[in-house]
Amino acid sequence: MSDVADVLYVNARLATLVDGYGVIEDGAVAVRDGRIAWVGQRAGAPRAAAIHDCDGRWLTPGLVDCHTHIVYAGNRSDEWEARLNGSSYEDIARAGGGIMSTVRATRAASEDDLLRASLPRIRALLAEGVTTLEIKSGYGLDVDSEAKMLRVARRVGELLPVTVHTTFLGAHALPPEYAGRAEAYVEMLCAEMLPALAAQGLVDAVDAFCERIGFSHDQTARVFDAARRLGLPVKLHAEQLSDQQGAALVARYGGLSADHLEWLSPEGVAAMAQAGTVAVLLPGAYYFLRETRMPPLAALREAGVPLAVATDCNPGTSPMTSLLLAMNMACTLWRLTPLEALRGVTVHAARALGLVDAGTLEAGKRADFALWDIARPADLAYAIGANPCRGVVHAGVWRDRLS
Repeated sequence: MSDVADVLYVNARLATLVDGYGVIEDGAVAVRDGRIAWVGQRAGAPRAAAIHDCDGRWLTPGLVDCHTHIVYAGNRSDEWEARLNGSSYEDIARAGGGIMSTVRATRAASEDDLLRASLPRIRALLAEGVTTLEIKSGYGLDVDSEAKMLRVARRVGELLPVTVHTTFLGAHALPPEYAGRAEAYVEMLCAEMLPALAAQGLVDAVDAFCERIGFSHDQTARVFDAARRLGLPVKLHAEQLSDQQGAALVARYGGLSADHLEWLSPEGVAAMAQAGTVAVLLPGAYYFLRETRMPPLAALREAGVPLAVATDCNPGTSPMTSLLLAMNMACTLWRLTPLEALRGVTVHAARALGLVDAGTLEAGKRADFALWDIARPADLAYAIGANPCRGVVHAGVWRDRLS
């Protein structure tokens, strides 16, 4: 019976994304033990204990949201209104708002309250075919509060049908108790906070906010050195508001990704290309902050840098819980093609998390895929506000679309 699949999904139009869209008409996918055992045309499919008819719909890999701050407490619509009345993001941050507003709310929330606040946002993503989700910390900024955020992230992966990857973002902002003592905070983060959280098994990767209102190039390098000592991969919020040469820095450390990149320099592009570092594009923040400077997409394409797309879900600059909308924004605002957008939330988003078992429909990959009621794959980036997802398989288990 070892050659018999658990489930065979038949009568599907497959977008495997192995090469381009990787279309297979009248396709089938066989699943065994939570993994894809076989992919191809239905006529050559193996035997299976159960068969699921996809009714001629499109099947794609499960979507991957590779950059979110989705676990948080509080609300910052007041700051959004202030920006519309003329304040800048940096003005608000320097006045004690911005990230620190969310830090205060998150520190005050219990772990259960934080989980309850976050689950509706996460469910909205899962309803759109997301099967893998990155969740950052960074709204605690002390050991106990950062641990609380990361424990909630782990609980999300236990409670919902989604694979969660955690990222420690202690170098997100300077907490009030360290006002004027950035060097002391970075030292504490590297010597105490990160090792303690890593020892609890709460950290899959390490991130930082390298920016004028965040942490300097040298401070970020010290955080990366601490991550390297613990064997943890790194990624970076880079070149969002100014060119701090963060992309070249994270590339030098073999980083998984550099994210935002509106102010990315030619030198940063070259460094990312050489290191294989993924460019994670976050059009939601660009839109919400009403920015006008776009990432240098032509240069990134020419250099062969992989392009991922993510929601950047967070309360201050991208309160977005739709990866399909992020795809549409990337195409409409930045002229990505629909194929680039779809590969950006599958193939390259998986790579941005260091995953080798997600992002395409191939034998051996985790059985994560989504079923769509669409005419062609480009429809996923086309219709604003539409959700054509009809069902999702996560780790081999079918579920109807979450409502």
